Amino acid sequence: MNSPVKTLVVRNLLRFSRDRMRLFMTLFMSGLFLFVFSFVSRGAGAAIDHPMNYLVAGIVVMTVFQTALNGSMSILEDVSGGFMKEILVAPVARWEIAVGQILSAMAISVAQGLVVLGIGFFLGFRVDPVHAAAMVLLLCLMGSTFGAMGLYLATVARESANFQLLVVLVSFPLTFLSGAYIPATMLPKALLPVVYLNPLTYTTASFRFVALHMENASQEELIRSGVSFPIGGHVVGPLAGTVMVAAMGAVFLFLSVKRFSSADFSRVKVFKRHR
Repeated sequence: MNSPVKTLVVRNLLRFSRDRMRLFMTLFMSGLFLFVFSFVSRGAGAAIDHPMNYLVAGIVVMTVFQTALNGSMSILEDVSGGFMKEILVAPVARWEIAVGQILSAMAISVAQGLVVLGIGFFLGFRVDPVHAAAMVLLLCLMGSTFGAMGLYLATVARESANFQLLVVLVSFPLTFLSGAYIPATMLPKALLPVVYLNPLTYTTASFRFVALHMENASQEELIRSGVSFPIGGHVVGPLAGTVMVAAMGAVFLFLSVKRFSSADFSRVKVFKRHR
């Protein structure tokens, strides 16, 4: 890893580890969702194979998504505190700063996702080492994709209040039209085009495919479970969905780096959080 990128990643990780309130609230909300929805999953045990795995997979995806998307708030705080000005005058390319920010968001979001998985083990979540490794790789893909999306939104907003509003406007529909909480098969047909354009749909489907050990399931079972999607006479399976998410991540990486490289941070306004 390039030295400036590594320095930024380490610095952001240390900064996050010291923000105990943010860490506590993220894990508290994820744990609360796990606890509450665990009762629902037990009631749906007859309709869903491995109901706890089904539930935990959705909560983990949402945790990684929200954390990675909000990760670029720190870059606006750096501008307000003067740290970003010191970096911008240093002999460091802006694309290195952007990549460092995205990798930081990925690392933090993946770490929180793994903690939620650990909590899930106490509630009945089970996975073998091979599937666990595949899940970690998918988490890294999610974290980098939505970290790039978050950085792009931060450079567009340039103010913390606008950024928070953008995150809400983006995350709310993506969350409820992804199948994480409400299975995509239960959504109205009028909403399906939005569901199929939603990158979170495919990350949720791919993660559940691994979490539910569905390698030997038929295509009909995958479609019925909301893991594969019939689109235009073709069926988009978990592997194709993962490739689509990787492609979307590459697009957002390009857009965020390009936008960040030309962004003017001299007029950024940040409303600091009260502690």
